[in-house]
Amino acid sequence: MGTILDYLKEYGDYSLAEKPFCDVDSLVLSQLSYLKFDGIVPGPEDNGAPVNLKEIAAHADYDRLYADERYRKDNTALFTGVLNSRRFGQMRLWNYVNLIEPEQESQFSAVVCGFPEGLSYVVFRGTDETIVGWKEDFNLAFSEPVPGQLHSVPYLEQAAGTIDGSFYVGGHSKGGNLAVYASMHCSAAVRERIERIYDHDGPGFRPEVRKQGAWQEIEDRVHKTVPRSSLVGMLLYIDGDYRVVESKTLGIAQHNPYTWLVKDGDFYFADEIRRGRKFVDQTLNEWILSLDQAQMRIFVDTLYRVVQASETDNLIDFTAHWARSFHKISKAIGEVDEETAGVVMQIMRALFEMLSLHAKEQSHLKHQRSERK
Repeated sequence: MGTILDYLKEYGDYSLAEKPFCDVDSLVLSQLSYLKFDGIVPGPEDNGAPVNLKEIAAHADYDRLYADERYRKDNTALFTGVLNSRRFGQMRLWNYVNLIEPEQESQFSAVVCGFPEGLSYVVFRGTDETIVGWKEDFNLAFSEPVPGQLHSVPYLEQAAGTIDGSFYVGGHSKGGNLAVYASMHCSAAVRERIERIYDHDGPGFRPEVRKQGAWQEIEDRVHKTVPRSSLVGMLLYIDGDYRVVESKTLGIAQHNPYTWLVKDGDFYFADEIRRGRKFVDQTLNEWILSLDQAQMRIFVDTLYRVVQASETDNLIDFTAHWARSFHKISKAIGEVDEETAGVVMQIMRALFEMLSLHAKEQSHLKHQRSERK
C-alpha cells in the first residue's frame, strides 16, 4: 500500500486508455489545484492559450506554486510526479481563478485540466491556509449560499464553454462541496454534459439547500469518498452514498489527501467510518440542524472570533505558534456562554489533536535522523 505519490510512481506510465481515469486520479488533480498558479496559468479574462506542465515548471515564478508551506515537500513531489508521468505529463491547464475576499468571508479558486485523450476536468480548490477560507467552511451550515458557492455556478458555466463534449467536475474538502453545488445549480444544458462529480471529503448541505438544487438529477453521478475518521466530509452529509478510504494516520489529520491509502491502482477501501467517529459526526449534525439560522450565525461568528484570538490570518502561523494560540483562544472561550464554549472546545480539540499528531511525527522523524548519525 502507498499514497497518491506512490500511485504516480507505480501507475504514472499508464495512459488513460490503458488504465481508465479513477477516483485516485481525481484526488491527484484535486490536490494539484491547491498549488498557487497565479500569474502562471491563464484566467478566463486572459484569453490565453492553455499551458502545459513543462511551461509551468520553466516559469520564472515556479517556486510560488508552493506558497503553502504546510505541504511544500509533498506538493513538490506531486507536481514532479505528474510532470514526469506519461499519464499526466501532457496535461494542459487553463481558466485559473483565485479570489480571496475577506470582507465577504470568501476564498474561491478553480482551474480546468485537459488531457490529450479528450478528457477535461473542472477542479475546485478546497480550503487553503487562510483563516477566511475556514470561516467560509463554517458558513456552509447556513441555509443561504456562501460566496464561494455563488462563484462556483457562473465559473462552471463559463468553463464549460471552453470544453468540447462531456467533462468531469470535482474537488477536495470545500472543493468537493463546490463541485456538487455548481452541478446542482448550473443550467440543464451544462448539467447534461457532466459525466462524473468527485467529492473527496467535502462538507454536505442542509436539507433545504439540496431541495433548492437539482440534487436528484446528479445524485447517481456523485463519487463521494471520505477517510475512516472523517469529520469535514460528514459535516451536514445526512444521507447519500459514500465510500470509506483507509488512511495511514489518525483523527482529523486524515483529511489530508497525502494520508489516504492506495492499493492495486485504487483506494484501499474500508467497510465503514470508525464507530466512535460516526457517533460524533451524527451528534454534531443533529446539533447543527437543531439550531435556527440566527443561532447558527451566532455560533459561527463566535467560533471565528475565538480562532481570530490567535492574532493570525493564516493556518501556517496559527499551527507554527499553536501553544501561544491555544492560550489566547482559551481566554476568548472564557468570554462566551457555557453551551457555545463547549461545542467550540470540541471542534478546537479536534484541531489540536491534529497538531499534536503532527508534532509527534516531527519528533519521530527527528529521532530517526539522530539515530542515523
